Amino acid sequence: MDSHFGIANVWTQGDFVTRAIAVILIGMSLVSWIVIIIKALDIFKYRKHARASFDFWHSEDFGTGLAKLGTDPANPFRHLALEGREATAHHRKSSAHLHDSLDISDWVTRSLRNTINEFTARLQGGLAILASVGSTAPFIGLFGTVWGIYHALVAIGSTGQSTIDKVAGPIGEALIMTALGLAVAIPAVLGYNALVRGNKSILNNLNSFAHDLHAYFVTGARVNVQNEGEPAKVLPLKKGA
Repeated sequence: MDSHFGIANVWTQGDFVTRAIAVILIGMSLVSWIVIIIKALDIFKYRKHARASFDFWHSEDFGTGLAKLGTDPANPFRHLALEGREATAHHRKSSAHLHDSLDISDWVTRSLRNTINEFTARLQGGLAILASVGSTAPFIGLFGTVWGIYHALVAIGSTGQSTIDKVAGPIGEALIMTALGLAVAIPAVLGYNALVRGNKSILNNLNSFAHDLHAYFVTGARVNVQNEGEPAKVLPLKKGA
């Protein structure tokens, strides 16, 4: 058996369809890894912002707390605090509008929820790519295998030689396409699951922060939930610019 299995042999001995499938799978792999790396870096950054949000409530006033959140415009916790402050000021100072039929609690809730929804959409961007790659790459690789085996059998039939050394090489190279499809799909699926868990953790922190902000802007104090059976406490925080 003088054939050596490998992508190089698949490329040199395959036809246009085989090469196109190999290019598609390699491209899908590159895109998947780019998405995984970018989204993972974003999660690490947002986790850092989440830790800073805990220090926000140990501030003497709103301005000091805002400074502790940093100046990164992409910080969702800072953006949420600013949106809540703007919504509160707009509701209290504006003249008669349709939103005046809503009390300040509903108005702030709506503003904070819209901000969270926008961030959620941005946070989940790219996950659809990983899901698509993870679900389609194995089948694309399998199609490449079927196509390669078909042409290998046609070639064997035309030569009339079906010995093991003539069959193993072409079929083995065709099976590499299935392995390539799995090699593309598995990291995409694992990356997708890891990113979903990371996103869920960030959104949980953001929703908790939004709940405290809502209480602060409506009542002037943050609600501090105690252990079961104990009454909730409010932690005052001076309002300031």
